[in-house]
Amino acid sequence: MKRTVTFLAALVFSFCAFAQTPEEIVSRMETVMGGHSEADGLTMVMDMKIPILGTMSSKTYVLGEKMKMIATVRNEQVVTWYDGEVSRTYVPKTNEITVSTKKSKKVEDAGSEMEMFSGVTAGYDVSIKKETDQAWYLLCKKSKTNKEKDDPKTMELVVAKGTYMPLSISAKMSGVTMTIRDVGYEVTEADVTFNPADYPDAKIVYKEEE
Repeated sequence: MKRTVTFLAALVFSFCAFAQTPEEIVSRMETVMGGHSEADGLTMVMDMKIPILGTMSSKTYVLGEKMKMIATVRNEQVVTWYDGEVSRTYVPKTNEITVSTKKSKKVEDAGSEMEMFSGVTAGYDVSIKKETDQAWYLLCKKSKTNKEKDDPKTMELVVAKGTYMPLSISAKMSGVTMTIRDVGYEVTEADVTFNPADYPDAKIVYKEEE
């Protein structure tokens, strides 16, 4: 009997030692994400559910100033590459590639979207909504001290156990529901570089800089 009590006490102690608060989970996630440099690149998928228009999904690869984005709207796909100077957009439906020298802000936009993952505990009250063997599901409610008008009232964050990598984060703003998921690193040059040999029959259209 004494041995059983001792075992249960050790088990409870072990559970308490490994139990983590929402703030600790988010802090570990931010540390893991912050451990990657610009040289590692960044990849993510963003889904935007827009009233009437439906859901638009885009997968983005970023490496330095280079970027590739594959966007899908109503089963129509558009692929864009940006190399720091030239932007190329391919539309499979028309088999056309539009080339422009206008500076793209999409790389900056990708970086700003990732800011949703940073400073969560600074502007939000975070609680564990549910927990599985694979992940924590966190509910983030905007704090009363958060005066940023553009910040969503609530966000839902899913963090993987073991790796502490974010699996997804969702928020609703101005009627649009945005979800960022499948965040990863280790992007290669091939992931973000346009290869004309892949589109030998495409029509090239040059667009003058505005």
